Amino acid sequence: MNNLPQTTKRRLKKIPQIPSVWEGDRRALSHLQESLETNGDNSGECIIWVDGSEGFVRAMEVVSPEMGPEAVVRTLLRAIETPHSPAKPARPQKIIVRNREIQFFLRGALQSLDIAIDYVPDLPLIDELFRSFEELNSTRPPALPPQYDTILKQTAKELWQQEPWDVLADHEIIAIELNHCDVDTVYACVMGMLGKEYGAILYRSLDSLKQFRLAALEEKSAEQLEKAFLAQDCWFLNYESTRDLEWEEENLDLAALEPSEIRPLFGSVHPYEGIRPYLDEEEAKTVYLSLQALLRFFRACRRDLEQEPIGTISKRYRIPLSPIAKTRDTISVTVSTLPDLSAELLDISETLEDEDEDSDLDIPLREDLVPENAFLSVGMVPWELVESMRHQPKIYYQSQGAVSKGDGLPVILIQTSRPKAKVLIETLQADGGLKGICFNPGEDPFTTTRYDLGIIQTDNGNLYIFGEFLGDDPEHIQARRNWDRRSQKTNGYCGLIVAMGVTGSSRGNPQLPDMMAFFETKALDPKELAMGVLQLMPHFEEF
Repeated sequence: MNNLPQTTKRRLKKIPQIPSVWEGDRRALSHLQESLETNGDNSGECIIWVDGSEGFVRAMEVVSPEMGPEAVVRTLLRAIETPHSPAKPARPQKIIVRNREIQFFLRGALQSLDIAIDYVPDLPLIDELFRSFEELNSTRPPALPPQYDTILKQTAKELWQQEPWDVLADHEIIAIELNHCDVDTVYACVMGMLGKEYGAILYRSLDSLKQFRLAALEEKSAEQLEKAFLAQDCWFLNYESTRDLEWEEENLDLAALEPSEIRPLFGSVHPYEGIRPYLDEEEAKTVYLSLQALLRFFRACRRDLEQEPIGTISKRYRIPLSPIAKTRDTISVTVSTLPDLSAELLDISETLEDEDEDSDLDIPLREDLVPENAFLSVGMVPWELVESMRHQPKIYYQSQGAVSKGDGLPVILIQTSRPKAKVLIETLQADGGLKGICFNPGEDPFTTTRYDLGIIQTDNGNLYIFGEFLGDDPEHIQARRNWDRRSQKTNGYCGLIVAMGVTGSSRGNPQLPDMMAFFETKALDPKELAMGVLQLMPHFEEF
């Protein structure tokens, strides 16, 4: 077991000690996943530290079960130095835990910090907190009303089997006239022609549909796209896998899975409510009628819908009002294509794509940032080293507010000579600092070789290629997987380290004294830069 560095201990001992007892524990999330609103699967574990005197949570973090007891210490240090509001930095006089292994580990790790660490069989505050999580989970309404649960899932299954996304693009809108339950017409949009994301969106108004389509096509950043998404007014049916996909399978096309591995998800989106993952009885009835009408329409008109462009088609169906009632009351539903609207949405999409292509030509893409013979790596540094770099006065530090999550911060390391490192740092400073790092696909059009291009974007808009990696290199593929996985855990934060000593004994493994700059930044989605697949062109010398 590693002890805390002496510098860290001295820093912690400067924090005031308060006469309080803290409870700490590590528990499996299991069915509490929804209550805690975590992003991972339900195999994670929750590390929590609670101030027993004040009665509030000082720090809480979700980690994978593979994480060792070091994760408990990391969360405790956060509870001491950067606790959740309204707590202030402080050291407790005593810590109590209910796990002997954690007790012994903490005693070794926290030596000389004047904190007593005791074992108790029960932790009343944490027990009560988790009981409240369970009660919150039990009071959630069901995803679907019982009387519509089976029939809606069966309808979703039939829609999956019909694969309407193989025929209908997302701009080809179908109007479904219900005139029932205070709903006149819903506008259906089928997702899935591009693969991976499958489902149907039922817009409650034509204005909402148009506004979202326009906003989604115009906006580029993740924050703007999220804002546009939450401004929708619709019900939705999405499909997801029933099994927990491995990280490398997260981008798997659901169509490659067996039907038994697919399940439907229903919900609502509204500007005032946000995303609601359940339907009430009235909504479930409307969604049932709409999907039944859409399913019948697609089955009857598939051949006509395969035409390009789709013409005017209108059909009327009588659909049972209730799937379980003994009465045979039905409702007349009219389903129609909207060729003029579909053409309008397609024109908007093509116009904006053309504008993007024109703007792409003006993007400055430079290759003069990283010096020749520099050592370059895509990796990770533990949060302890991040803290050391932040507080090392000899290291230039650009702060972005990254918070300790996961096992460390994903970073790009550029190690070169001291003079060249200084020039690199000054270049980034002159450009306003580092805005983001991304990996963008590239290809050699003459050899069809695929590349993964590492790109740095500075605050003034300049783009620099820092590395060209072969797309089929197993080592880089694994490094990219780790980069993406860690970036997800850190909520998109990453970093760039510039170090000297490339010709010395520390080549490839620079130590703290070798590091000259640490830039915290964000991991960018290449779609935000809208460059597409970049082609590597040869440079011919003039004679």
